[in-house]
Amino acid sequence: MARPVFEERLEDLNKTLLNMGFLVQEAIYKAVKSLTDKNTQLAQEVLEDDEKINALEVEIEKKCFELIALQQPVGKDLRRIATMLKVSTDLERMGDHAVSISKTTIRLEKEQYAKPLIDIPKMADIVKEMVQEVLEAFVNQDQEKAVQVSKKDDQIDELFGNIFMEVSELMQKNPEMIRQGPYFLLVAQNLERIGDYVTNMCEWIVYLQTAKLVDLN
Repeated sequence: MARPVFEERLEDLNKTLLNMGFLVQEAIYKAVKSLTDKNTQLAQEVLEDDEKINALEVEIEKKCFELIALQQPVGKDLRRIATMLKVSTDLERMGDHAVSISKTTIRLEKEQYAKPLIDIPKMADIVKEMVQEVLEAFVNQDQEKAVQVSKKDDQIDELFGNIFMEVSELMQKNPEMIRQGPYFLLVAQNLERIGDYVTNMCEWIVYLQTAKLVDLN
């Protein structure tokens, strides 16, 4: 395969991956908004759009393996393809967590929340910011920005701990929270996992630029 054709296919892969990233970003936004607004229509949209995200992961995987088989890339070319494979997997899993949050919205559709959503909206805002910034870091292959984004995961972990403690206390004091509490904890856990996958993406951006596997978690 001629070099210009190889570069063209890599760029096509890059665009597909970014499209997948934007769909995941939108899914997370819709999932959280569906929960805070009790909007089951939005939640259903997340469930339906997840098929598009899954299809893009399969497409990216197929194209990556085709390039490896045809070009037998080495060095940074191989790292670019490996990074795309890993990032697409992380994005797909982030989409799965958005689906899980949306399913919680649907399950609680007819219930009045026993308590406002504690720190979940705050946690969600940081997660959405991390997703936006890691996509920008990926586009620009900006390893310094990737490292900075990964540091925000500490805030996510702290908020998750706070939510866990508060929900546990509320479940002991308020009978209505015994049913809803586990759902709120599940949402917080899903957001925490999204933060972890963003951190994974940050690590792959650093790897792409340096050929070094780092632990930013």
